[in-house]
Amino acid sequence: MIRLSGLSKRYGSFTAVDNIDLDVPRGELFGFLGPNGAGKTTTLRMIAGILRPSAGRIEIAGIDIVKDPRAAKAKLGFIPDRPFIYEKLTGAEFLRFVAGLYEQSGAQVEHRARELLALFDLEEWRDELVESYSHGMRQKLIISSAFVHRPEVIVVDEPMVGLDPKAAKILKDLFREYTRRGHTIMMSTHTLEVAQSLCDRIGIIQAGKIRACGTMDELRQDAEAGATGLEHIFLKLTGENAARELVEVLDA
Repeated sequence: MIRLSGLSKRYGSFTAVDNIDLDVPRGELFGFLGPNGAGKTTTLRMIAGILRPSAGRIEIAGIDIVKDPRAAKAKLGFIPDRPFIYEKLTGAEFLRFVAGLYEQSGAQVEHRARELLALFDLEEWRDELVESYSHGMRQKLIISSAFVHRPEVIVVDEPMVGLDPKAAKILKDLFREYTRRGHTIMMSTHTLEVAQSLCDRIGIIQAGKIRACGTMDELRQDAEAGATGLEHIFLKLTGENAARELVEVLDA
């Protein structure tokens, strides 16, 4: 459902994403991990069609997003790390607006919007302007907007930021059920416990390149002996001695 072939993004002489190849099949919840500045958000924004690749190819459900962006984006829902919402719309109006971008309207959209708002405890706020929403409420609204048109693929950048424990649990259950029904989710997160418990496979990116990709058992093999949990694997693959080396420099 998501296929990246030789994907690269350059800004002048700096290469943010370097020749990535990746396949995420139907029904998989794929975790995308990496240190700050590793290229995660840049990759997700290219998949969502916000950034244009410098090289390579992106296919969403078999559709090239550069050659046919409208058809590819119709299959896609995107939850960004820094969402923007029109504050002079109510919650219900915003979901109606997003559905309209995908040429969906009517009773089914209204029913779906009500279900999503109720799921995230926003039903009482559906007719209130978004400007009155808290940060967490806005995050729940933008998550709802990614699901309102029933996309086949959802791309998520740091979904748990700003969510209370109840909403985070609801979102995890929603992700699991959505992929169980044959949809695909690609999720970037810094919360390693969430990735380990939720994702079918995990890719680790560093300096624009994918260092490892696979199930937890496969990642343990890549990280060699001594790495059991995802935190140990992540540190082994991305440089567990960075903090120690910094302290040595400061003490010198």
